[in-house]
Amino acid sequence: MSITLVLADDHPLILDGLESLFKVEHDFQVVARCTTGEETVEAVQKHNPDVLVLDLRMPHMDGFAVLRELKRAKLSPNVVLLTAALEDKALVEVLGLGVRGIVLKEMAPRLLVRCIRTVHAGGQWLEPQTTTRALETMVRREAGMRHASTILTPRELTIVRAVANGSRNREIADRLNISEGTVKVHLHNIYQKLGVDSRFGLMVYARENALN
Repeated sequence: MSITLVLADDHPLILDGLESLFKVEHDFQVVARCTTGEETVEAVQKHNPDVLVLDLRMPHMDGFAVLRELKRAKLSPNVVLLTAALEDKALVEVLGLGVRGIVLKEMAPRLLVRCIRTVHAGGQWLEPQTTTRALETMVRREAGMRHASTILTPRELTIVRAVANGSRNREIADRLNISEGTVKVHLHNIYQKLGVDSRFGLMVYARENALN
């Protein structure tokens, strides 16, 4: 029984290399090659592959959007990310979206083959050091959210995240459809509740508690 694959990467040369790699595996069958996120979702819908090998950095609809759309549409191929790098925050997100394997492009091609076999068999393939950082971030985020939610209102939490991500008061006001003065009042209350005395202090608090 063949392991059916959909390959998604916006670089044709990488797709050629992947297809050549998998051709020598007699139990692998590439059923579609995709260079955009839209093509990827359509291919998964059409072929229902065992494994989707996905690059995160694609134009227009990137890999994150593909994962969200697959989840929304209740499509559930085993997903293996093939990526050049992955920050902790992004790693936490993709794990939450059901990714089963992650292989860095700098790794040996044979590791990708082993990863696909492991994932297809029901296992996970996650680089240990990267995974440890992600789990630590998830734990800190959950603990930070529990603590913050006991003393901040939902709107105040939204403002904390916005500040942590670099948004200015005017941007926050426009996003929440409130006045800039109201944002300043919220920030004053947030500072008092969290025991910080400045915007910088709030940013440090948010990042230490993975609230960004």
